[in-house]
Amino acid sequence: MNEADAVTALAALAQGMRLRVFRALVQAGPQGLTPGALTALLGVAGSTLSFHLKELAHAGLVVPRRDGRRLIYRPELSRMNELLAYLTDDCCQGQACELRPLAVAVPGPCC
Repeated sequence: MNEADAVTALAALAQGMRLRVFRALVQAGPQGLTPGALTALLGVAGSTLSFHLKELAHAGLVVPRRDGRRLIYRPELSRMNELLAYLTDDCCQGQACELRPLAVAVPGPCC
């Protein structure tokens, strides 16, 4: 990940509703959620949700996939991990520290 990609991702997450949408998708894991499920979960209007999902998709943080007639949004967990790695790269002045990659810090197959 380069600086421009990090800025785009952080800008997408720097809005309250988009952050809530992204967190809901991360909690749902790789199976993702439909827009209908997200509107019910977050109490947001469909048109508003659509705008925020578009911004998150543009930043590469979520990916829409068609499943028959349904659209399912999934978190792009590898992109999230790239952003975290970029933010913590060379932390602690190059010395070993307590930070671990998300894949190690969170047990389970999703990350």
